[in-house]
Amino acid sequence: MNALEYAEKAGDLFVLPDSVTKIKQLIDDGSASINEVAEVINYDPAVAAQILKIANSALYKFPTVITTVSKAIQVIGTDSVYDLVLAYGISHAFKDINEGEVDFSVFWELGVSCGLLAKYIAQETSAKNPDKMFVCGLLHNIGELAVLQIEPDIAAKCSSFTAQNCPVTLQTEHLGVTYAEISSELLRLWGIPSEIYGPIAHQHASLHEAQSHEEKILQLAANLALNNVYGEIYSRMDNIKPEQYEGLNLDEEAIEAGLDFTNMQLISTLAIFSPSTFSIY
Repeated sequence: MNALEYAEKAGDLFVLPDSVTKIKQLIDDGSASINEVAEVINYDPAVAAQILKIANSALYKFPTVITTVSKAIQVIGTDSVYDLVLAYGISHAFKDINEGEVDFSVFWELGVSCGLLAKYIAQETSAKNPDKMFVCGLLHNIGELAVLQIEPDIAAKCSSFTAQNCPVTLQTEHLGVTYAEISSELLRLWGIPSEIYGPIAHQHASLHEAQSHEEKILQLAANLALNNVYGEIYSRMDNIKPEQYEGLNLDEEAIEAGLDFTNMQLISTLAIFSPSTFSIY
């Protein structure tokens, strides 16, 4: 199967929550007021709770507690709320997945680590929407979950990577496509903006020369996150060429600071976005 075929099968298995779809449609309309968006979010207590958790998390560091969705939208911004609602909805869609041979907790640790790194690098390099880069990082590898359900034996083979055989090598060998390509196609089928699925499709520096600032950020963040989460296999800078961070006007000191930030915020952020921690209403 090609990437689109995997994505189409996954789209039949995993569905965005109705409330998230309604919120997405309302924000896509562009004419909705903050109160209208807040009203739709409040209609689903789980989504409202997640937005308040995010607004009061270390991702934003606001000096006072935010207690209403309307205030959260005011301080975070409608565009960022849009992105974070999508992130919640997509991760929620996979909450009942059968883990099989893949460690689900490590999977989400990798996604959150990549998201935090992407946001940090975006902020350090004055990218126009750091929150969107967080979402790109968080969802960069959801294609793995699709393969896990459709071809669990192949997913198990792809998870057996080593220092000599990196994940993308095994994915190409056993699948003929990469998780990145499947992730991108699935997000595109769900109507997610190209600003998110585009960089995800081109996240592997070994396969694609970055064509935008956002692609450069995600390529670096994805590689750093893999090294960071799988520290027993890789060192912090394995498979990263100096031009990847120098092209973003960063140095190794900035990379170390980004990794320190990510590791400090990982547990609290994982508690927000990992499906196993979602509130049940």
